[in-house]
Amino acid sequence: MMKQLANRDKMTRLADFLFEVGMLRKTPRTGYQFLGSGSESVADHSHRVSVLGYVLADMAGADMARTVFMCLFHDLHEARTGDFNYVNSIYNKSDRNQSLRHTLSGTGLEDKIFPHWEELEEGDTLESKLAHDADQLDFILNLKEEKDMGNPYAAKWLESALKRLRTEEGQQLADKIAETDHTDWWFLGPPPSWWENKKSLDEED
Repeated sequence: MMKQLANRDKMTRLADFLFEVGMLRKTPRTGYQFLGSGSESVADHSHRVSVLGYVLADMAGADMARTVFMCLFHDLHEARTGDFNYVNSIYNKSDRNQSLRHTLSGTGLEDKIFPHWEELEEGDTLESKLAHDADQLDFILNLKEEKDMGNPYAAKWLESALKRLRTEEGQQLADKIAETDHTDWWFLGPPPSWWENKKSLDEED
């Protein structure tokens, strides 16, 4: 931890930590600048990645808690480093390990959170591979939405993203995402007459 914060007590450091986590709401995911449409914060991204981790772990019969923890904290360091997209990463480097260690130092969470980060970085366990795929699947879902709305470049990006998947479960889910319209979950639910007069929901029964 930086020397100026070394003497702060644990509860104060936890307050620091939670303020820092909040910075992820203000930290943009930068790849969309190149795609030309779409936007989200790192916090937006991390939430659905965590849900995806839960879903994939359930599909695979893997440890749900470990998978979700890796997903939840996988981009925590970006509160300090910012998000480097694939183009940025050609030229820019950051010390993600040091960033996360500084974030956690003095909080009492060091030995709880950092091992999940190390497991994810090593990528050897089923849970870490599922967490990796959850990260990619969130992006794939966003790309499918942008494709559905007419961005011609989203299909090219999807092709690359699909090749990054490491698990059978991730691939199965990606295949289904690719053939599902992103509006179906709400548009196809009510009967067609609902969209005309909002008086026919009982017809569903």
